Amino acid sequence: MATMATNSDLAHLFEEFTAILEILGANKFKVLAFQKVARTLDSLADDAAELARTPGALEAIDGIGASSAAKIREFVERGNIAELDELRAKVPPGLLGLLGISGLGPKTIKLFWEQGGVTDKASLKTKLATGELLQLAGMGEKKLKGIEESIALSEQSAGRIRLGAALPLAERVVAMMLAVKGVRRVAYAGSLRRGKETIGDVDILCASDDPAAAHAAFRDQPGVAKVLVSGDTKTSIVTNDGVQIDLRTLPDASFGAALMYFTGSKEHNVKLRERAIAQGYRLNEYGLFPDDGDAAPQHRGVQPIVAGTEEDVFAKLGLAWVPPELREDRGEILVAEKKAIPTLIELSDLKAELHAHTRASDGSMTIEGLVDAAKGKGFHTIAVTDHSKSSVQANGLSPERLRAHVGAIHAIAAKRSDIIVLAGSEVDILADGRLDYDDELLALLDLVVASPHNSLKQEGDVATKRLIKAIEHPAVRILGHPTGRIINGRTGLEPDLRRVFAAAKANNVALELNANPLRLDLRDTHIKAALDAGCLISINCDTHERSNLDLARYGILTARRGWLTAEQCINCWDAKRLLAWLKRK
Repeated sequence: MATMATNSDLAHLFEEFTAILEILGANKFKVLAFQKVARTLDSLADDAAELARTPGALEAIDGIGASSAAKIREFVERGNIAELDELRAKVPPGLLGLLGISGLGPKTIKLFWEQGGVTDKASLKTKLATGELLQLAGMGEKKLKGIEESIALSEQSAGRIRLGAALPLAERVVAMMLAVKGVRRVAYAGSLRRGKETIGDVDILCASDDPAAAHAAFRDQPGVAKVLVSGDTKTSIVTNDGVQIDLRTLPDASFGAALMYFTGSKEHNVKLRERAIAQGYRLNEYGLFPDDGDAAPQHRGVQPIVAGTEEDVFAKLGLAWVPPELREDRGEILVAEKKAIPTLIELSDLKAELHAHTRASDGSMTIEGLVDAAKGKGFHTIAVTDHSKSSVQANGLSPERLRAHVGAIHAIAAKRSDIIVLAGSEVDILADGRLDYDDELLALLDLVVASPHNSLKQEGDVATKRLIKAIEHPAVRILGHPTGRIINGRTGLEPDLRRVFAAAKANNVALELNANPLRLDLRDTHIKAALDAGCLISINCDTHERSNLDLARYGILTARRGWLTAEQCINCWDAKRLLAWLKRK
């Protein structure tokens, strides 16, 4: 029996293959092959389930071999993959959930399971508490304490998914709903529309001439694990990935007011309602009404003054329209009252990627492939910044390899008149603040992005001095992902950022906003504080494969939450200005 399967569903199956095989200690090449299939499916524009019905179509996709294509067809046709079922039977199901905890890789999980009796998070927490795991090879108190802290962090963020997972999901639902007969307007709202780094659930608003049909289509879409509630105006579902999505249908005439209300934030909405009351109005999700002293005017036949668009409601309240990312009650109402909302950075403003990796370290593209990918995005500049020697896990370059790599980059740059190609490096900031290469080698580079990768639990003052020492090195132009955090994974460094920002300003060093949704480092509030300190920002995708360049939109959302404009972002400058800034003494 044929199964409805999205590309995301299929990608998750191959991610599960990868996880189980890693725990079982399978051949690493097989693991890498499944990882590649998962990435390919997740970024595929075409419907893989539909392609499965055409002989040879899946095999024609780079990254999907004959064996993997057969597994996809098996799932589409039968609803399961026999080999995956066999693998599942070999490990306790609770082990897979441990892979999301920072500090727990497949080898450690395998050790805990086979020699420590760990089968899930509950048993892991128990054995950590009793100290039983200290008896295992390579397990010291410091490492086990770090795992305990990671578990606590994961539980603290339980139920919240990263922006990078929530946004594509919401966009797919919106596209599906727009195709339903009778639907006039659809939009996602809530914290997702505000671009927050993690999302509790996804809110979808829909104006339709046939609400019943809209709710039916929403309930019946692929990937629904459970329908929590379904009524005339609201349906709530849980996806196979455990994400709750709420659909609300409403009259088209009140769509703008509803979008404002359900976008939030709660604190921003309170300020708007207070302003409305002060002006003799009542504001709710149905519109802006005359305040006649009674609640719920829409239920008494009172017509709203304005309701159709957000712009109309803001204008009637004497405010400039406030971009959703700014609606956090951080002074945006006062700025909107003065009609002084800045023109925030847009995705189209980005003209350069200044942090990218190739096959020389842990990237998947050749130098030429990376350059072509950047050109395809319309960029005028691409910087090749492979890892330095201390990042052994990322195949960091020895001094000898770096010299040869710089020569190869310059040779390619000499052939390209359509894009500027810079030879750089993402240089590790060592625990004491020194850089990973000597000054003579650093002088060969067009760009140095200095980043912390190790010793990420340093005491705050030590971390502060470490970052400032790197910033003050004359070769450094960008401080990469300054805290090293992983959202829902690890806290990273917690330096005194005011001192770090002051040093960056004094040394004319840009602070990176790493656009990878796992990082978004610096975070939104840090961006605002950095701008207030007079710092420059660099938004980079930390590109490792072609699809990573599409992650820029998450950086843009975070940057907008930090009130960033294109003028303050070096990636938005024209080539002449950027190169002059990079080449300064």
